Amino acid sequence: MRFMYIVTSPKPPMGPSPALMEAMQRISEREIRAGRMLDNGGLMPLATGARVHVADGELSVIDGPFVEAKEVIGGYAIFELRDKEEALTMAKEFMQLHLDHMPGWEGTCELRAFATPGVDVACEVDARAGVAAHA
Repeated sequence: MRFMYIVTSPKPPMGPSPALMEAMQRISEREIRAGRMLDNGGLMPLATGARVHVADGELSVIDGPFVEAKEVIGGYAIFELRDKEEALTMAKEFMQLHLDHMPGWEGTCELRAFATPGVDVACEVDARAGVAAHA
C-alpha cells in the first residue's frame, strides 16, 4: 500500500536542527535503498505559496502567507509499505527523531493511504462522464 506522510506543526516554522537533518538523511537513505521511500521533501515557508479555492461556483486565489493557518505543513514523504501497521511503525520512528533531536518541537505526522483505482470507491471513474467521483 502506498502512504503519504504529512508533517505539520502548530508553532511558527523553524528549520530542523543539524542533528535532526542528519538523522532524517540516514533514515531516508535506508528507506530508499530498501525501496520503501518513493519521495520526500521539506516545504518552503507559507509566503512562497498560494491557495486556489472554490466556493459558490467561483475560483479565487490567495497568495501566502495565510494568516488563518493554525498548522503549517513542513514536509511530506511517500512510502510503499505492506500495511497500516508498518506505516505506523515508520511514522513513530520518524517522529522519535524529532523528540531526540529537536527538544521543544511540537507537531504531527499524519499518514494517509492512497486510494487505489479499481479497489477504492474514492477514485472510481464514471466512464460516461469521464469525471472522478469522490465518495
